Amino acid sequence: MLATNTAKTASKYDFENLFKAQKTKSIALRKAPISSRIEKLKKLKRIIEDHKEDIRTAVYQDFKKPAAEADLSETYIVISEINHALKKLKSWASPKSVAANITFFGTSSTVKAEPKGVCLIIAPWNYPVNLLLGPAVSAIAAGNTLIMKPSEITLHTAALMSKLINENFESDELHVVEGGVEETTALLSLPFDHIFFTGSTAVGKVVMKAASEHLTSVTLELGGKSPAIVDATAHIKDAAEKIVWGKWVNNGQTCIAPDYVMVHESVRNELIEEMKKCISQFFIPNGETFNNSPFYSRVVSDKHFNRLAAMIEDAIDKGATLAIGGQVDASERLIEPTVLENVSEDSTLLLEEIFGPILPVNSFKNLDTVIDKINQNQKPLALYIFSKSKEVIKKVEGSTSSGSTCINDCVLQFMQPNLPFGGVNHSGIGKAHGHYGFLEFSNQKSILKQRIGLTSAKSLYPPYTSTKQKMIDFMMKYV
Repeated sequence: MLATNTAKTASKYDFENLFKAQKTKSIALRKAPISSRIEKLKKLKRIIEDHKEDIRTAVYQDFKKPAAEADLSETYIVISEINHALKKLKSWASPKSVAANITFFGTSSTVKAEPKGVCLIIAPWNYPVNLLLGPAVSAIAAGNTLIMKPSEITLHTAALMSKLINENFESDELHVVEGGVEETTALLSLPFDHIFFTGSTAVGKVVMKAASEHLTSVTLELGGKSPAIVDATAHIKDAAEKIVWGKWVNNGQTCIAPDYVMVHESVRNELIEEMKKCISQFFIPNGETFNNSPFYSRVVSDKHFNRLAAMIEDAIDKGATLAIGGQVDASERLIEPTVLENVSEDSTLLLEEIFGPILPVNSFKNLDTVIDKINQNQKPLALYIFSKSKEVIKKVEGSTSSGSTCINDCVLQFMQPNLPFGGVNHSGIGKAHGHYGFLEFSNQKSILKQRIGLTSAKSLYPPYTSTKQKMIDFMMKYV
């Protein structure tokens, strides 16, 4: 059962009062013991575990997402993030002593991670539990108060998140605000101490512009076109399994899903055949149709379905060949796993982030042309390399820039709690997960303590005699 909470809830008309209450509480939380953060994280964990079935139901209503996939991609990741924070939080929050050179003889210096204050999380629709509560773990661990705005597109999950948080936590510490563009715009007008946004690059620019009005720091987890390179030495069956899983989990609606594949021409046909086998084994193992498959999610909305269907038509009109799938059912918002070959560079599939169950596969002869193509585009959120060649892996990794690079697997880097997650430039600003997420929601405050009386610094006070000039010259040369 949900706990009863008499704390005031906020409507879209009293965001300012909600913000003021959280501001007041955030100041008080600066002096709160670390144990209070730990208890809050444990409480959040209990709520998630107690309502695992409710989460499964909500995401099924929004995506027809299989229960196992909901557990793995939504619930497990948040629980894992909480467990990691619980183990490490005392260490993360402890002031860290730092060394000093002889110039600072007699001083002691430390770095203290202090809470930033009142924070805002704006979450996307594609993983409406994971990408709302995952950053919330970092914000709570860092000692902040927090307003969370889930996407209005996944209405069922947004309503559940609002219920679970707002009925179990005081609104001056944690609160979920439902709504659409109007509510998000109103929230962005407030002087938050930090904003964590996950979504498209276009909307990320809007968030960053709004944040600039108050000089609010931001974490922007964006997207882009994440390439997968399969060279001639790759283990093709293994690569196919991993690409199919990474691409079609959540129906391809994953920011770090492989967005397009560049495969060496000598193994292209083999890769396509192995991908075709994997798709059947994963999603229709008993010969079902995709309409009846219990293992295959759906496109989130009619708007997104229509956009994706138009992308397939555009690619075929411009000469692409349908290699796998291609069947669509608007009434079910169903697009079968679809692979297209020989996709034109001016097709929308290669110009825009796909964010759906469609995968362009083009071949290459020379690896340098692939590297040049990647470097000519905006830096991707993720880059995937499938190869047995250490030289190829080293060359691609060292010649490209991306938020993350994953070698001989897909998507797995997101789930590693000790790795920072985030993009670079158009694919994002800032990092998330584990210690990196904790730091993102913290101000790294430097503290220097000096002795009273004679100090090394005083020996350099004016007037600037020739002796003092010699001391300065020595310091510039040797210290």
